[in-house]
Amino acid sequence: MALFVKIYPDNPNPKEIQRVVEVLKKGGVIIYPTDTVYGFGCDITNSKALEKVAKLKGIKLEKANLSFICHDLSNMSDYVKQIETSTFKILKSLLPGPYTFILPGNNQLPKEFKKKKTVGIRVPDNNIIREIVKVLGNPIVSTSIHDDDEIVEYSTDPELIFEKWQNQVDLIIDGGYGDNVPSTIIDLSEPIPVIVREGKGSTEMFTTDW
Repeated sequence: MALFVKIYPDNPNPKEIQRVVEVLKKGGVIIYPTDTVYGFGCDITNSKALEKVAKLKGIKLEKANLSFICHDLSNMSDYVKQIETSTFKILKSLLPGPYTFILPGNNQLPKEFKKKKTVGIRVPDNNIIREIVKVLGNPIVSTSIHDDDEIVEYSTDPELIFEKWQNQVDLIIDGGYGDNVPSTIIDLSEPIPVIVREGKGSTEMFTTDW
């Protein structure tokens, strides 16, 4: 059965953060809050954990569109090719925030992602997950939890999430109620930004003429 850990987003307890990091380092899969929906996550450097996340989603790892959660923009440069100044300005103005940005990946990507030309990058406006990534020392791979309910697409109540997933993951964080609107996905891998999915983040700056 998974550990169920309460962490407060305003002031995450370092001991609890360390507890989560230890689970990740051992190849565990966690469920954690972001500034949008709750998600599955694991250490990006652990092959077995990556396979487990893909299995939870019911897809093959090489076909999975998993995003990387980074602590900040400098963390991101480990896996992304050098980006244009204009792209960097967009990232700097909107992150941390409810966005996933698709960017060109570099040759430092873990072997499981080598065939992918692009990678989704998230820097959520949520102290819990960003602190976990900071202490872990590298990004975690991430994917949203979908609900079976036909009306509500995403699970928002951590206690209900625990009831459903306690026997399939290693640790679940109760960081309060989640949102049921996912991140906005913007493709910045080409010169002109493309809105892939409208979610919680505003797309106003991308709908003006470029």
